[in-house]
Amino acid sequence: MTRTAHRPTAEELAAAQDTTIADVAAPGLRVLFCGINPGLWSGATGRHFARPGNRFWPALYRSGFTPRQLGPDEQQELLTLGLGITNVVARTTAKAAELTPEEYRIGGAALVERVERLGPRVLAVLGIGAYRAAFGRPKAAVGPQQHSIGDTRVWVLPNPSGLNAHYTLDGIADEFRALRAAVSGPGEP
Repeated sequence: MTRTAHRPTAEELAAAQDTTIADVAAPGLRVLFCGINPGLWSGATGRHFARPGNRFWPALYRSGFTPRQLGPDEQQELLTLGLGITNVVARTTAKAAELTPEEYRIGGAALVERVERLGPRVLAVLGIGAYRAAFGRPKAAVGPQQHSIGDTRVWVLPNPSGLNAHYTLDGIADEFRALRAAVSGPGEP
């Protein structure tokens, strides 16, 4: 089980609005996971998927990407596993609904540049709505996509937010597991 991280105060959460947090990324990753945008909890702590109830870290473990359940405070350990985290839109908000269509378009273009520079094997976008908005693909579905970014395959996964009632943790982990099976070679988790 992971350690309990610092719980931000109301003042820290308010101060986190419209800030950014650093990507966890490096060239040549197996998978670059891409969230919609950081929430206030992530902005206040500087950690991706930091809000309690977010199912990213448990799904990553249950799908076999990590040997144990990591927590947001251990996000740098992903790099040793060939994994990373970025976002479509960099600015923190209380809810993704606060983002504008323009922010998604600009974020999508910046994401393409980032992927071209870093060259991960797969870009995994966590949220079908964010993917559709950022890449102008209104009929896209969860799973592997027809288009790629250079040599990088694109895959869409469910949004792991606890607010996503369309998927249970097991359902999200199943989708992560399908991605892991598609990208893991011999001896890779």
